[in-house]
Amino acid sequence: MWFTQVSLRNPVFATMVMLAFVVLGAFSLQRLQVDQFPNIDFPVVVVTTTYPGASPEIVESEVTKKVEEAVNAIAGVNSLTSRSYEGNSVVIIEFQLTVDGRKAADDVREKIGILRPLLRDEVDEPRVLRFDPASRSIWSVAVVPEAVDGRAMSAVELSTWADQVLKKRLENVRGVGSVTLVGATRRAINIELDPAAMRAMGVTTEQINAAVLSENQDLPVGTLKTGESERVVQVLSRLANPRDFDDIIVARRGGLPIKLGQVARVSDGTQEVESLSLYNGQRTLLLQVQKAQDENTIAVVDGLNAALTAVKPELPPGVRLEPIADGARPIRVSVQNVRQTLIEGAILTVLIVFLFLNSWRSTVITGLTLPIAIIGTFFVMNALGFTINMITLMALTLSVGLLIDDAIVVRENIVRHVQMGKGAYQAAMDGTQEIGLAVLATTLSIVAVFLPIGFMGGIIGKFFHEFGITMVAAVLISMFVSFTLDPMLSSVWHDPAIDTHGQPPGRSLYDRTLGRVTHWFDRFQDDLADGYQAALRWSLRHKLATLALALATFVASLALLPLLGTEFVPKADFSETSVSYHTPVGSSLPATEAKAREVEAVLRTFPEVRYTLTTINTGNAQGSMYASTYVRLVDRKDRTLSADAMSALLRDRLRAVPGITVTHAGLLDAVGGGKQIEFSLQGDDLDELERLSALITERLRPIVGLVDLDSSLKPDKPTVDVVLRRDLASDLGLSTKAIGNSLRTLVAGTTVGNWRAQNGETYDVVVRLPPPQRQRTQDLLQLPLSVGNAADGSVRTVPLAQVADIVEGTGPNQINRRNLNREVSFSANVYGRSAGEVSAEIQRVVDGIALPPGYRTEFSGSTKNMKESFGYALSALALAIIFIYMILASQFQSFLQPLSLMTSLPLTLIGVVLALLMFGSTMSMFSIIGIVLLMGLVTKNAILLVDFAIRAREGRAGGPPLPRDEALLLAAKVRLRPILMTTLAMVFGMVPLAFALTEGSEQRAPMGQAVIGGVITSSLLTLVVVPVVYGYLDDLAAWLRRKAGLPPAATPPQDSAP
Repeated sequence: MWFTQVSLRNPVFATMVMLAFVVLGAFSLQRLQVDQFPNIDFPVVVVTTTYPGASPEIVESEVTKKVEEAVNAIAGVNSLTSRSYEGNSVVIIEFQLTVDGRKAADDVREKIGILRPLLRDEVDEPRVLRFDPASRSIWSVAVVPEAVDGRAMSAVELSTWADQVLKKRLENVRGVGSVTLVGATRRAINIELDPAAMRAMGVTTEQINAAVLSENQDLPVGTLKTGESERVVQVLSRLANPRDFDDIIVARRGGLPIKLGQVARVSDGTQEVESLSLYNGQRTLLLQVQKAQDENTIAVVDGLNAALTAVKPELPPGVRLEPIADGARPIRVSVQNVRQTLIEGAILTVLIVFLFLNSWRSTVITGLTLPIAIIGTFFVMNALGFTINMITLMALTLSVGLLIDDAIVVRENIVRHVQMGKGAYQAAMDGTQEIGLAVLATTLSIVAVFLPIGFMGGIIGKFFHEFGITMVAAVLISMFVSFTLDPMLSSVWHDPAIDTHGQPPGRSLYDRTLGRVTHWFDRFQDDLADGYQAALRWSLRHKLATLALALATFVASLALLPLLGTEFVPKADFSETSVSYHTPVGSSLPATEAKAREVEAVLRTFPEVRYTLTTINTGNAQGSMYASTYVRLVDRKDRTLSADAMSALLRDRLRAVPGITVTHAGLLDAVGGGKQIEFSLQGDDLDELERLSALITERLRPIVGLVDLDSSLKPDKPTVDVVLRRDLASDLGLSTKAIGNSLRTLVAGTTVGNWRAQNGETYDVVVRLPPPQRQRTQDLLQLPLSVGNAADGSVRTVPLAQVADIVEGTGPNQINRRNLNREVSFSANVYGRSAGEVSAEIQRVVDGIALPPGYRTEFSGSTKNMKESFGYALSALALAIIFIYMILASQFQSFLQPLSLMTSLPLTLIGVVLALLMFGSTMSMFSIIGIVLLMGLVTKNAILLVDFAIRAREGRAGGPPLPRDEALLLAAKVRLRPILMTTLAMVFGMVPLAFALTEGSEQRAPMGQAVIGGVITSSLLTLVVVPVVYGYLDDLAAWLRRKAGLPPAATPPQDSAP
């Protein structure tokens, strides 16, 4: 290689090039951001719209459908889902991975802007968000009141401080998408109407609303201008004190004013509590933070923690802040653990090298490749805009064994040439040149394996893009270092230990201690080489038996494959879990709170639970019957049970709590954040969907391993339907709209402007009936409606009972839609079996149900990702194998010989399957990437073996030309050592990864397990099977040449150098 010659002639220049790699890499490392995974979030835009008091069906027809139709025409929409709740519509637009999230949000805003005038006046302004409110918050803090001098802050004071001070501080942090206040008791001016007084005085709700709105405002009316000055004129009518509302004149009767205080009670009170949070069973105020899309979690959390530290000195007395969930912790833990694995793997690899080379100088020369290649890779990562995440660090961990391989092979060959009696400079030159093409081919075959991984399609392509490119960069840098630094150091830094090889140990302290181990290992290697030669001699004599054994091994591995379960990404235990549950349909907030306290009490009986936090009617638990409990466990090292085993115990224990249905217990999916199995049933008619969903649920329940099965279709909620008697209403001049507006004010309440307090903050002014008068249906029948004016100018009113009937009924609890169709979404977890097995069984069950025309089922979530990803991974594997063939054919100048080397590929499978079965792991995305890595690794051993055999046959291995079998036996003796070294370096580099000892490492372990199993078995089989296949193919090539009338293959000249 020309750069080998340059570095040998210019040692200082070669050193400076290496230093450049280290310096550039070190500076890049400081700039690299840290994240858990590469950014694989689909660009999501969410439109939330509030329609106070509307039932889910009305919300669906009046808001959701209109929003869906408006945004459906935007280019790049991947899927459209929506949920219509009571008084609330949420439409989630998921775009394709290639779409820019900001542009998508602008497109949605534009469509919503056009739609807004077409929505009813009572519908609030739609909000367009660049995150899903139901997605998990990355950080939360509880505001806990504490008694000071016997007095604790009231709920209103606490909420007001949190809303006006803390929330605003947190919203100012860069990258924060939203801050949600859960369990807030907000201050409000409540105007509670007295229906009896209103009837007696002939006052309507419309009159009260209009009077309060017009009397409580400041109006600018222009400017007075003179030659020298300008003065602004304004009508100041805003009320300074809540008591002043009593004096607002709402009507006049017989010349006398009727004031608001005569028909209503005004109080400086609170809004109704909509959501609740409980911290260890105590009511608390919770602030949940969601990050904006494309923002770095760790950077946002660091900003939030800094904001919290800054606000602590300004806390009012009696307030304590308690950080609860921290989304950055799992990221920091996993990145730290992979970093540790990387270092441990590197140390073990270097130790293996030392054991083989029996020389600290040789170990330093080869070991230097590791830090230079890894640090140099950081420069490439920074240049390409990658982050330090689990995937890029995994690439570096996997490459630890690979990076040192080239250096080992080059160094080992140089040592062999020195032992042949050459000078250090000549040995470095000849040794590197002799092995150069073989090392280039092995490195390029690894690049060929990882490039397709870097450019796969779909979500997995985004996930592993950084993995493939990082790996390629690291391997190419290590090859460059092996061809420059290794020979240069070998030529200038002669190692005396080379000369003592095979001689009895000396008398020094080193020789009497460590030297004994290394000398024993040397003898063991020589015995192993003799043993291997004997085994190879046998297999070359019994070729058919050897091939039959290899074939049987491959068939056995295929037979064992179904025993491995499949899943997308294994779950990681980061000492936290969650439980979701709901109370019966129609339950009130206090009823759900009582059950939540029972659940928390049960959870806290477990010694593994550190603390619990429950939220009701917020985030992904929308509705007063839904609750979600976050459970923080003690750290992994302090408990014997894993989070997965804990979730099974929690599930069992919570069955004892009456009146709740547990819909989720355990860890959520690592990618996507949902449950492990998600699928939906789509159609138009709610009744038919209900029938089919009951049938599907009944058929799925017996499936073994399926737990937490839940569907979005809940029993209907009790409703109170007001049915107008149209003729009577028309006679009295009452329209549906007028009756609806009056009733909405009385029941749901109407916000009529706001009141500004002395501190400058504004609070809503709400007009509605007092709580005791809106509890029973009988109360509704007595509500007054205005039907024109009497002769004295007073308003005539009639009770609702005269013009309408009230019917008690039921209505849907929530309506889900997907891609413009109504849907029922099913979700479930698995326990004791793999997600792939359970979802395959679900598919069989669902396929066996005859669906009416227009109804269909569709898998989503990790099942869909898994199917798609396995397809992409297989195509990447196929592409890798084709590339490997092309590289080998180019190197060996033959179309047939590469096939002999590639027989080692299927032999890896048995090791992978056995290793995964032994560790109890599944076939997941991580183990598949391990298999792809093996494709490049195992050809490496075969290349080293066959390359030397070809050289020996041609007389280019330092001796006369040898017959084929003799050449193969010599290759076995000479190349066994570098093959063993590279194999063991890879195995020991993977050991810390495979044994999954640290928190959250269950996710990464299958990759290391697959590599270790595959490398060991394939190395053993390759060393015996490849020479046999090589012999057969060599005979086939000779026969084809004879048949074609071509001369035998020419022997290249002796001195040809690569």
